[in-house]
Amino acid sequence: MKHIFFKIAFLICVFGAIANTAQAISLGNETINYKVIYKWGLVHKQAGRARLLLKKNGTHYNASAYARSEPWADKIYRLRDTMFTTMNVSDFSPTRYEYIAHEDGKYSHDIINFTRSGNNVTGKCSRTRRKKNEQKPTTVSITHSASGMTVDMLSSFYYLRSLDFAAMKPGTKKVINIFSSKKKEILTFTYKGLQSLKYDGKTYQTYKVVFTFTSDGKKQTSDPIEAWVSADARRIPLKLVGKLKIGQVQCLYVP
Repeated sequence: MKHIFFKIAFLICVFGAIANTAQAISLGNETINYKVIYKWGLVHKQAGRARLLLKKNGTHYNASAYARSEPWADKIYRLRDTMFTTMNVSDFSPTRYEYIAHEDGKYSHDIINFTRSGNNVTGKCSRTRRKKNEQKPTTVSITHSASGMTVDMLSSFYYLRSLDFAAMKPGTKKVINIFSSKKKEILTFTYKGLQSLKYDGKTYQTYKVVFTFTSDGKKQTSDPIEAWVSADARRIPLKLVGKLKIGQVQCLYVP
């Protein structure tokens, strides 16, 4: 159950650097919901849910996301995760990111403050951890640096909305940086083109993207992940699929 949504679903939505000709857009206040399905053989059961909220505040967006496991899944791995990010309205670049996790009796609290100088990005990170059955948390500080497009797990979701997928060619590959409090990851993704997606009795036209995550040393850190993004003005990720050690997790948009 660990990171069912935040490790797979939010990172899966990092489309911000897939094209250098992104169209400027302005988003209003909104709420987006997902259901998280665990699938293994004949097992097809909702294991969790998530909600994303966006509010515009002057020259910044304030976004928050909440994920939780379902009551039956709590007995196996109880998860309550929260994310916050502050982004510039002009380009959705993050200035501050916060992640709070309560997972299986463990507690995590991460904060990243972003600074930019030209094409260079620095992230000063604070990591607080309390292990299961321990009372006192520990805190460490880490600094990350990168060149080029750099986001956090939550702000990455909103880069998606500024892209002109219709102008892209299937096979296009791009790279983006993502800072977590622990490390910097490199995401390589490939645009696959238009596809029809059927679920919950409806058919959607979508843009499909497949991508992988690697460390700075080019070591792959997760299996390839698939995403289907609505081929309309909102460009909402409708379906996200990632592999687990046993089975797979599917994140489905709830209209």
